[in-house]
Amino acid sequence: MALKLLHSADWQIGRIYSQFEPDDAAALFEARFLAVERLATLAIEHSVDAVLVAGDVFDAQTVSDKTIRRLFNAMQGYTGPWVLMPGNHDAALAESVWTRAHRLGVIPSNVTTCLEPRVHVVQDRFALLPAPLVQRHTYGDLTEWFDAAPTTEGLFRIGLAHGCVQGVLPEGVDSANPIAADRAAKARLDYLALGDWHGCRRMDERTWYAGTPETDRFKANDSGQAVLVSMEGPSATPSVEVVGVGRYRWQQLESNLAVSSDVEETLRKLEQIGADDVVQLRLSGVCDLVGQRQLDSGVEAARARSRAMLLDSQDLSLEPTQADMEAIHADGYVGEVLQQLRAEQSEAQGTIARDALLILAWLLDDQAKPSQAKNQGAAP
Repeated sequence: MALKLLHSADWQIGRIYSQFEPDDAAALFEARFLAVERLATLAIEHSVDAVLVAGDVFDAQTVSDKTIRRLFNAMQGYTGPWVLMPGNHDAALAESVWTRAHRLGVIPSNVTTCLEPRVHVVQDRFALLPAPLVQRHTYGDLTEWFDAAPTTEGLFRIGLAHGCVQGVLPEGVDSANPIAADRAAKARLDYLALGDWHGCRRMDERTWYAGTPETDRFKANDSGQAVLVSMEGPSATPSVEVVGVGRYRWQQLESNLAVSSDVEETLRKLEQIGADDVVQLRLSGVCDLVGQRQLDSGVEAARARSRAMLLDSQDLSLEPTQADMEAIHADGYVGEVLQQLRAEQSEAQGTIARDALLILAWLLDDQAKPSQAKNQGAAP
């Protein structure tokens, strides 16, 4: 008797992306529902026996009723079993997002919500052993009960948990919601489906983190995926395939500028940004006014092409060259002000000084252009 499961986690439906502009935040909010729809499609395409979601289905207890309804609407494409479990963001409190969902009557009959630690038999195919979080942080291993839990012979034993596998974090780091590294072996599990880490990661041949299906942070950790698990029979070693789900690519770009070629290289990187990119751009070092204008133009063009962009240029200083000063006729008192602002960039109010320097340079340049145009048009 074979079994095929689609393992996902950390949907965090209802997440608010307040660091982005409103239209970008709205698109990223919407993307999480679309990821669930794609999971439903994958479940059909691969003819899975069930979809397991290992915690943090919702981002917070306070998501709206509309958001709760929209989630279950997004799951409608797959009519087989869905198994959902609370994590640290949506813990099964006495009054929680889960109790609201049940009161609303929006949970379909093919969806099992694991709100307490007890064995669930799913379609007489497998025994599910869940370890739902009943508070945001615990410091005991909630999967310990798996070891002695009796299940019917001949059924697959599948564990579902949300937390941190012990021994993975650096030594001395105190982590909430611990899970024993050898839990799958001790509890005789055929597979242990984990959530909490947002990246896809293999812990051992029977234990995996699926990661979030739609990337939601600037960290290269193989997120935006799900895990397809196939087993030929109880006790057989699982065959695991990682499948792509997410749409948006979150990436960090860092450029330390020193010479003009660094500006050119940064502009080349910006030109590669497309509609499905969410970018955090960090600029540091120094550049002249010409370089700054080129960067401004490149950044704005990339921002318009991208899904979303965050710019951090507080460590970038402007160093007007002599040619810059001559081009904007910055002599006398105005030249002294420019020099003073340039010097003050390294002080506490450096960002303000840099912005003031740039604004003053632009104003002077704009004033100089009519005169330059007049002179260029004059007869020799």
